[in-house]
Amino acid sequence: MPVVILCGGQGTRLREETERVPKPLVDIGGRPILWHIMKLYEHYGARRFILCLGYKSWDIKEYFLTYREHLSDLVLQPGADGGPEFLNDLGNERWTVTCAETGLLTGTGARLQRVRQYLDTDTFMFTYGDGIGSVDLARLLAFHYEQGLVGTVTGVHPSSRYGEMRVDGTMAHEFNEKPTRPEGFVSGGFFVFQREVLDYLDDDPELMLEHHPLRNLARDKQLAVFSHEGFWKGMDTYRDYLELNQLWDAGDPPWKVWS
Repeated sequence: MPVVILCGGQGTRLREETERVPKPLVDIGGRPILWHIMKLYEHYGARRFILCLGYKSWDIKEYFLTYREHLSDLVLQPGADGGPEFLNDLGNERWTVTCAETGLLTGTGARLQRVRQYLDTDTFMFTYGDGIGSVDLARLLAFHYEQGLVGTVTGVHPSSRYGEMRVDGTMAHEFNEKPTRPEGFVSGGFFVFQREVLDYLDDDPELMLEHHPLRNLARDKQLAVFSHEGFWKGMDTYRDYLELNQLWDAGDPPWKVWS
């Protein structure tokens, strides 16, 4: 089953890093957030990835073209024929990575439309290249099959950056500094779709998946919500980048379920 990952956005709110690299290559603990996302999927058995590229697409292609060289100890003989001699087994993930050029300014729905020729299964998974969480992807997939609908989205409780007050009249009844689990759900990405979702797309290069396609799925009662109560965080700003790196540096990042 392929996993489609959106990797084409410009990441303007994280300009401190995305001036240098595309957002999916912004690092957490020395590895791109894209690597963390792919390791999460790999933990649950995924091996096939379709990357929807756009902004600084060559950087992402180059990362995978030289993936093993980046991670491994090696011996080089520049004047000799043949490639490097690798001294350890780092960088030997059994991944198949399709790098698809989907346009610089293309909308998220249009990017999915432009990789439809690479989707050769009835069911596929889909996510963004800038969000990570401790999502149980096996349970997500099982839930999707149980619902029997076209799509399933993972609902998460986003962390808040602001103090929350419960007010009774003119008095503060309760005050919580930056509650970690505010009420309500937002989309955390980590979708599962049937191929029928492609019928909700069109050829508009500005088509956003989050607009008409998902709204129409919900209208048609074809979009289930998988509730994820654990850790999730999007890397939208420099502050998010710092917080994710702090979690990694602390030694027990909540999304690292692989060994």
